[in-house]
Amino acid sequence: MHPREGWSEDGTRRPGLSRRSFLRQSAGAGLLASGLGPLLAACNSNQPTAGASGANAIPLPRPNHPVTWPVFPDNKAIKSGLQPEQGATLKLYNWVAYINQKCLKDFGKKYNCKVEVTTFQNTDEAMAKLRSGQVNFDIFFPTIDLMGQMVYGKLIQPINHSYVPNISQAWSDFTNPFYDGKWHYTAPYTIYTTGISWRKDHVPENPYTMANPWSMLWQPKYKGKVAILDDYREGISLGVMKNGIYNLNTTNPSQIAASGASLVDLANLTNVHIDNNDYTNVPAGQIWIHHSWSGDMAPAAYYMPKGVPVDVVGYWFPTDGRGPVGNDLIAILKGAQNPVLAHLFMNYMLDLHNGLTNYEYTGYMQPLNGITPQRLVQEQLLPQSLMSTTVLPSDFRRGVMELQIPVTANALWEQAWQRVKSA
Repeated sequence: MHPREGWSEDGTRRPGLSRRSFLRQSAGAGLLASGLGPLLAACNSNQPTAGASGANAIPLPRPNHPVTWPVFPDNKAIKSGLQPEQGATLKLYNWVAYINQKCLKDFGKKYNCKVEVTTFQNTDEAMAKLRSGQVNFDIFFPTIDLMGQMVYGKLIQPINHSYVPNISQAWSDFTNPFYDGKWHYTAPYTIYTTGISWRKDHVPENPYTMANPWSMLWQPKYKGKVAILDDYREGISLGVMKNGIYNLNTTNPSQIAASGASLVDLANLTNVHIDNNDYTNVPAGQIWIHHSWSGDMAPAAYYMPKGVPVDVVGYWFPTDGRGPVGNDLIAILKGAQNPVLAHLFMNYMLDLHNGLTNYEYTGYMQPLNGITPQRLVQEQLLPQSLMSTTVLPSDFRRGVMELQIPVTANALWEQAWQRVKSA
């Protein structure tokens, strides 16, 4: 699941007051339907194409098995030197509440166009609509696990890099990412980690000093005050890491089952809550320890009770970077009616100023060289006590990712998760 899955259509999880203004005043985000399932089911997580037969095998990208996707003769990049479409409406297809409207308005003014956003709740919904061929969006914001489906389904078009010079502002990793070698089809959008948030005024334990911080939640004395994310990949991954395993794409049935058993034990010990309300429940003090997404905890100051300082909220991610890291993408759809504007928008969102403006609303940072923890604090976009919610290049390089797994293994993950939720 994605951090923005399940948000309300109007994106009301974010208040209208900007983070900068608030901080100044307080001073202080289907395979089978596509016909690709049988090919991917034949793969395993360690050898992404092993067992798949013929030239049509679709690989599963991994950091140790990078993939450079083909460019097809009937789906080439647009020519260089084209002028942007005039009087056009650039159409974006994005998660709910996942882009700052100010960025859209400013882009529209710069290029004399309108920008229209249509939202989706999950990737199944998004991909079904795109495959229908009955929509005419220009830009899509996919996740890494969709790359194979999008390229071989010819849903997205290759990028003409001459329109996107601001890629130089992004971390160097993204000019040749393992999931899209030579960035043929995508540019980076946001990046985030999964860690543990806690209320320091209620929980004296400090995960930074614990031998196994992932076990912090397994404490019966905090019964009723512990929560994990309502997400089968994130949830089972938590159990996997608690058990000392860092392959978050494991296909090993015993490892998956052991993780599920650990989470059932957590439920029995703490009457664990399973929800995605970390962004409000931890600041409010309703939950004291929560398995959390970094971008959800960055705006914690918004949700603190009156008179309670934000520095009582902590967010832990392993200092060695060995924890879950995720990033989202920007892609141009093959059927884009405004492909030049789409390229220019991709370039626009890779600009430092616009990245900071976007962060002010979403809380999810973009992997741009100029966006650093120190800069976010200096710009009063982030409290110093929550600098740990930012993502460093070293986190991306050393972190572990929840990537697409074979269909048969995915079923084991889902079954284990259902046993946890039933507990």
